[in-house]
Amino acid sequence: MKAILLARVSTEEQKEAGNSLPAQVERLKKYCHNKNFEIIKICSFDESAYSNKRNEFDKIIDFVLNHEDKVALCCDKVDRLTRNTFDKRVAQLYDKALQDKIELHFVSDGQILTSQISAVEKFQFNISLGLAKYYSDAISDNVKRAQEQMVRKGIWVAKAPIGYQNITDPNGNKTIIVDEYHGPIVTKIFEMYATGAYSLQLIIDSLDKNYGIKVPKGFIGKALSNPFYYGTMIVKGVQYPHSYPPIISKDLFDKVQAVKASYKKKPAKHAGRPYIYRGLMRCGDCGLAITPEMHKGYVYYHCTQYKGKHGAKWFREEAITSEVEKIFKRMHIPEEILQQVTDELNVMNQDRIEFHNNQLQQLIKEQKRIAKMLDNLYLDKLEGRITVSQYDKFYQTLKEQISEVNQSLQRLHESDENYYITSQYLLQLASKSYELFKSSEVEEKRVLIKTVLSNFEITGENMLWKAKKPFSNFLNCTEGFLWRHTRDALRTFNWKKLTNILKIILI
Repeated sequence: MKAILLARVSTEEQKEAGNSLPAQVERLKKYCHNKNFEIIKICSFDESAYSNKRNEFDKIIDFVLNHEDKVALCCDKVDRLTRNTFDKRVAQLYDKALQDKIELHFVSDGQILTSQISAVEKFQFNISLGLAKYYSDAISDNVKRAQEQMVRKGIWVAKAPIGYQNITDPNGNKTIIVDEYHGPIVTKIFEMYATGAYSLQLIIDSLDKNYGIKVPKGFIGKALSNPFYYGTMIVKGVQYPHSYPPIISKDLFDKVQAVKASYKKKPAKHAGRPYIYRGLMRCGDCGLAITPEMHKGYVYYHCTQYKGKHGAKWFREEAITSEVEKIFKRMHIPEEILQQVTDELNVMNQDRIEFHNNQLQQLIKEQKRIAKMLDNLYLDKLEGRITVSQYDKFYQTLKEQISEVNQSLQRLHESDENYYITSQYLLQLASKSYELFKSSEVEEKRVLIKTVLSNFEITGENMLWKAKKPFSNFLNCTEGFLWRHTRDALRTFNWKKLTNILKIILI
């Protein structure tokens, strides 16, 4: 009789257990030699026997069923043929064997299916199919349990989002690190969007111009909604803290979500036009938005008066801009004051660094202590010293503790890096805000206004506003006594007095 040999593997475990393709083929060849079978085809492949899509297996079925002569299909075991008791292709082969058109030989199982098999042999074959499915289901359950355990430990089992990089560490363990190039770009995307002055298209244009990166709008929208960047992963709709370094803070993520939510409430009638004050001003009489319109080449702003006529005035954009420029001009800080304040900030920052290092060591020590407790807890569970419910309870408590420590580390890291830089940036921004506003493009002007001013209103013929802190303090300083007081402090080098003044300005 002619024979077709079928050998299959699907996992590394089967290879290690002696079920490699060469080992199977060798056993099948020896079996056919003892049976005096003529081998006409050898099929060996790597493919799951449990999935519905089995391309290689389908080719073999077609070859067997369409062969003119009666053939013997030889497999090492039943589970090499299938692990699915509902596989219609196996049922088709089984029917052909009972019709005496083919024979099915399972060498290591010692089973042969022909038209002459007894009820007992049919029962044994059904049991073999059931055991094959049970083995596959058991593997699936083990994999699920392993993945659930990994999720509880904060391990992401899929490809990391852009901004991160999947790597294998020197110990052979797979982990995720922040991508040195794309990580800061993702941070920049969040920071730009959080200002409320950048649309998705403007962010795309900025990435292309500054970094040479072309990305679709859908990618940025998806990234801005992904909590993975601040330390939370979503698995099957459930949020878990992950164990990898965050790229952004939770506060920044929340700001972005707030901006996204606010955009959904605003009409998009003029969204694509370059109006400086679009969406930034409201009517002080009725609270409605001040809207821009173009007339004869000039931009005018006015209240829609939707709630009723109240004699709202129309304002030229140039007139509003002139008033805004006066605000920024008043925030100018004398150059000698700016330099001395910056120097003092540098001195103050050295003290903060020492404090930061002490706090950092304590937090790292606490982080290692909790991580060791997690490892010991897992060993207690494996060795049966605690129950699964006890493990889950203690694990959740420890995971919350380590999450708090990680958040403290993140806040400490941000405060250490940003205090001196941010203070210096605010001083420079206040001092040069007028020049920046005059020379900036529309979207940059909008960012500057949103950074410095709030509660922008037009009431009657007056424009009302409030400056955000610390810019309100800068404006107070330039109004009179405080800068003069600072000059006196500089002349006498009374740094204690200057430090107190700095606290007034920056806090």
